Amino acid sequence: YTYRLFVERSLRLLHERGSRTVQVLDPRLDPALWDVVVAPEHDGLRGANVITLCGSLHPVDAAWLDAARAQFAQFAALPSPRTVVLLGGPTSAVRFDRSAFEVMTAKLEYGLAREGGSLLVIGSRRTPAELATLSRQYWADTPGLRWFDASDGVNPYAGALAHADRIVVSPDSVNMVSEACATAAPVYVAEPGRATGRVRAYLDELLRRGRIRAQTSALEAFQAEPLRETARVAAAVREG
Repeated sequence: YTYRLFVERSLRLLHERGSRTVQVLDPRLDPALWDVVVAPEHDGLRGANVITLCGSLHPVDAAWLDAARAQFAQFAALPSPRTVVLLGGPTSAVRFDRSAFEVMTAKLEYGLAREGGSLLVIGSRRTPAELATLSRQYWADTPGLRWFDASDGVNPYAGALAHADRIVVSPDSVNMVSEACATAAPVYVAEPGRATGRVRAYLDELLRRGRIRAQTSALEAFQAEPLRETARVAAAVREG
């Protein structure tokens, strides 16, 4: 109640001074308090002033990828197919633990044994240290890189996305999946059925659209249209 009063008073003062207010993500308060609210479709928030998007806002577009491709030009020399693996970690909505990692690994091993290529494994702040250690051990002889924190050097995330022939993502992060889907590479999500709640709703929508597929051992290629919502949302906010 106290927080709501603070928000209402702050917004009223902003409006009195001619400011236009935009809230990003579901505020858990009446959307009418803001001029515009931007929220992911999977949040379920709707309203006359609510702009929805599939996934999350991020900077990944053609120019961003071109810049990353140039900055990390050395990745072009890695053997193809270049498989990028984006690893998150367990959350309240997704049980991505060691057992889930082992399932992902077994499927990747099959593809690497059959097709060769290289592997770029990128961790996140939520990736357990155990999974980082196992990633380095399991694929010690596979060309590519393993990055989990600053001790591994400059974060190669942007370059990995830019040079990816295909991307495998753990099912716990809407942001990672959204950014992967903004590339032209096929995106495979490891066991999307592990996700629950809003994350599951988001993954189900991407599966329905055909933008992602559940990870299998084969990782068969498919046509992928980049999903980029940020520019559309920005235009809608300006027009609104």
